[in-house]
Amino acid sequence: MLTPLRAAEPADNGGDILRTPPHNYEAERALLGAILMNNRSFERVSEFLAFDHFADPVNGRVYQACSKLIEQGHQANPVTLKTYLERDDLVIAAGGMKYIASLAGSAVTVINAGDYGKLVYDLYLRRELIALGENMVNDAFESQPDETAMEQIEDSEQRLFNLASTNSVEGGFQSFENALSAAIGLAEAAHRREGALSGVTTGLRDLDKKLGGLHASDLLILAGRPSMGKTALATTMAFNAARHYRTTDNAEEKGRLVAFFSLEMSAEQLATRILAERSKINSHAIRTGGLSNDAFARLVVASQELGDLPLYIDDTPAITVSAIRTRCRRLARQNKTADHHGLGLIVIDYLQLIAPARGERSENRVQEISAITRGLKALAKDLDVPVLALSQLSRAVEQRDDKRPQLSDLRESGTIEQDSDVVMFVFREQYYLERGEPSQKPEESSERFHERYTKWQERCELAHNMAEVLVAKQRHGPIGNVKLHFEADFTHFSDHIDDSQLPEHLR
Repeated sequence: MLTPLRAAEPADNGGDILRTPPHNYEAERALLGAILMNNRSFERVSEFLAFDHFADPVNGRVYQACSKLIEQGHQANPVTLKTYLERDDLVIAAGGMKYIASLAGSAVTVINAGDYGKLVYDLYLRRELIALGENMVNDAFESQPDETAMEQIEDSEQRLFNLASTNSVEGGFQSFENALSAAIGLAEAAHRREGALSGVTTGLRDLDKKLGGLHASDLLILAGRPSMGKTALATTMAFNAARHYRTTDNAEEKGRLVAFFSLEMSAEQLATRILAERSKINSHAIRTGGLSNDAFARLVVASQELGDLPLYIDDTPAITVSAIRTRCRRLARQNKTADHHGLGLIVIDYLQLIAPARGERSENRVQEISAITRGLKALAKDLDVPVLALSQLSRAVEQRDDKRPQLSDLRESGTIEQDSDVVMFVFREQYYLERGEPSQKPEESSERFHERYTKWQERCELAHNMAEVLVAKQRHGPIGNVKLHFEADFTHFSDHIDDSQLPEHLR
């Protein structure tokens, strides 16, 4: 009967402990023996174990040769390995083909192979952790003038995350019966809600109806040309979500936090926008001090109402995805109490201003954006919260008669469209109409000009205070347009009320 294997004990050298990186050569040999005796053992470890996970490079070389043979449909045994390894310097130094033949004597059963493989992988992770720690110490001692301690911390956390997310031992197939049970559970929960949202509310009735709320682990893109109101809509959604978390009676949602990363505007500017929106005071008047006493009193009242919102703003410019992940985890951890239950929503304004991680900078901007969008999607899944990221559009929109955005207008559209679960565009026709006021052409008659001008005025009237959110992609639901009401003076979005919904005396 095989006894459990342990990592090698540190050697005692005259009272001074000489610590060697954790390894277990016996486990490595036992696993290789099992594979050589029965190639089915390889299936139990091939998903997570690679040749460079072995502490002994000779064992890694043998495992690599076995994997190549098995994946090509051939048998891997001491006889077939001879062709590939008999001239290998590492194998020759270890004893040549006699060493490979001896591995068969170290075999474990197929059932044990998975456990031994996990032990080899676990010891590899421990060695990588030791190396990572040594690098952290060396980097701290040899710091560069342009690199802060916080940047080193964030870089180390990114390395830890990369180590934790590669070649995971967990995962794999599950039966359709289990998947079906989970699907029924979701349907039952939806039925109990009786039409209530399954995701985070945006506070906008028709948009919530179209999306079903902002769903956990989803990456949502909100894009638009400058001056369309991307930031205003994002702050409206963030504010409404934070207010919902403050007032809800749902124990699961109550006290959750909203994290807003403002890479373009300062925290004070963003707070001023929200304050102007809630108090219905022009933000320009707030900034320039042109407020009456009554208006200033309304401002103070609004600030008191907003003071305890669970909304947190980070205005660090050129932040990386790893730094966003670190700060979100820290925010959730620091505020997790009996009244607070972690993060509920992350908003990022905007995607193109996120800096690539060190070592991932590329001459190709598309590749950088691809790495960023993959990182944001991983962030949403890792923290199990919706991530709403704003994005710029290319100037191609301005060259068309119909200015409504399309998926192809996204900058670096291929990666953004591919990695996101929802893509929305904010569009205000009023913006373009106001800048396209017709002028009379020299050869044009007054009657014809008057006719054109009248049509333009009619279109302006119809588009006044009107905005649209175009849901161009939704992985789990329908696409389509949602109308909203927009007040430019206060950068305020609210539900659109159609004339048919108004009382007759107000139509």
